[in-house]
Amino acid sequence: MQEFGASLRAERERLGVPIDAVCEGTKVSLRYLQALEQGAFPELPGGVFNRGIVQSYCRYLGLDEDVWMERYVAAQPSVDETDFTQFAEAVKRNRLPSEPLVRNRWWGVLAMLLAFLAIAFAIWHYVIHPRPGHGTAAPDANAALAGAVSILKA
Repeated sequence: MQEFGASLRAERERLGVPIDAVCEGTKVSLRYLQALEQGAFPELPGGVFNRGIVQSYCRYLGLDEDVWMERYVAAQPSVDETDFTQFAEAVKRNRLPSEPLVRNRWWGVLAMLLAFLAIAFAIWHYVIHPRPGHGTAAPDANAALAGAVSILKA
């Protein structure tokens, strides 16, 4: 990996491109570019990200990406890609909507609908359509009151 990184650095220097320009042009972190040029494989993010960094680096410098990718693959220590595959499958599994969450959501909707119906019934029962004798004087009481007022007037 160190020979690969040294070759990349030599090509960049031969073209007269500073590493800061590569960093800005590729949007790859300076520490990753320096690690790549130094052959410090453990400092790179790993997996397909390393390949993307190499491709961006070569594309920015105008180097043949296919040739440099072959060199990169040959230079890197054997890496087990199953870890990344397992990671990607776990991410996919976690992003899929799970059935219990959907069911729980409908229980909440049902509870809100029942609460709305209970409030609507209470408003109708006590405000719009009150029972006779509640909130107003009974007709017999009104007649007795009218009679008492007429007696007092006399």
